[in-house]
Amino acid sequence: MKKTLADIAVGKTGMVLGFSKDNKAYRQKLLAMGFVKGTTFQVVRVAPMGDPVEIRVRDFSLSLRRDEASTLLVKETVA
Repeated sequence: MKKTLADIAVGKTGMVLGFSKDNKAYRQKLLAMGFVKGTTFQVVRVAPMGDPVEIRVRDFSLSLRRDEASTLLVKETVA
């Protein structure tokens, strides 16, 4: 099973590998926000109920709903 952004713990960093085929509706939206292959990010915080997820990417903070975050296939990296 591949990891998604929704699987990365708070404080960890990762890199975008691609997109899940399950949620094609979010792909264009995420591409427009700069989530291309190789983009690095850090998970800043997760709301108490698990939605939304706040990340730091390309020097700005961004909040994504959990279903949007589960669209991004990622790998965890060492900071």
